[in-house]
Amino acid sequence: MDTPVQQDLHALYRNHHGWLYGWLRRKLDNAADAADLAQDTFVRILGKPQPCEIREPRAFLVTVAGGLVANHWRRQALEQAYLEALAAQPEPVAPSLETRQLILATLEEISRCLDGLPARVREIFLLSQLDGLTYPQIAVRLGLSVNVVQKAMTRAVASCYRAMYA
Repeated sequence: MDTPVQQDLHALYRNHHGWLYGWLRRKLDNAADAADLAQDTFVRILGKPQPCEIREPRAFLVTVAGGLVANHWRRQALEQAYLEALAAQPEPVAPSLETRQLILATLEEISRCLDGLPARVREIFLLSQLDGLTYPQIAVRLGLSVNVVQKAMTRAVASCYRAMYA
């Protein structure tokens, strides 16, 4: 047997759920959200520790549901702001599969070209092109003259040029 309080809650739900759903649907312009908030309204009422006497059921339901609607709009505004912030972030730059394959093929060709060079010429070329060192810096690092570095770079660049255009 239901207690008198449970009977009152059943009657409240049975007599006013449809009306509350319609009110929420007009307010939200969304049937699914209206159904969810109508249920949440009754769950909120059931969760109250002390049942209260409800003199004006529709006014009471509008008060409870109105708070839930306000929370719903706040949540939606927060979600929208988050999505806008994400959209404002730069897209990650990832080359297409075709571009990646072209880059890999180019790197393999450069590797084959460099493998054909003497070790010192290859090292000078890599220090210049990858590490960004100047010819005098390379000369100091390797204990060579700038003239030797220049000749090695000329040889390396000529080898790469032949590999690309021959």
